[in-house]
Amino acid sequence: MRFNCRVINPGLARGEALVSRSSVSFLGDINDEGIFTVGELKGFCVAGKILIFPFGRGSTVGSYVLLKLKKRGVAPLAIINKESEPIIAIGAIIADIPLVDSVEEEFFSTVKSGDNVYVNAVEGYVELYKP
Repeated sequence: MRFNCRVINPGLARGEALVSRSSVSFLGDINDEGIFTVGELKGFCVAGKILIFPFGRGSTVGSYVLLKLKKRGVAPLAIINKESEPIIAIGAIIADIPLVDSVEEEFFSTVKSGDNVYVNAVEGYVELYKP
């Protein structure tokens, strides 16, 4: 299934979805190893995943936390938001992580952790696929 979206930071990524139904703060919710320390995803690692959450919240330092995760090799492959805000956008840009938002609503009601997702943040779509 293919869904249109808006490109915030271009790139391509294919991987397993890690989905949070609540907002995420890179400062405080995720530790230096890329592991969620709170909330519904506590204990799950973002490394090598397509991280999907509605929107970010929290400190402007979150942008740099995302960059630090990238430098440590434990960042998500791509990020999909319902609505990206500046902290997430800047973090994705400086860390060179594909970021899209404004995906068709059906995507968010369909996708779940473990699904296979392709992010085309060049042409502006995401796709759920079977391997």
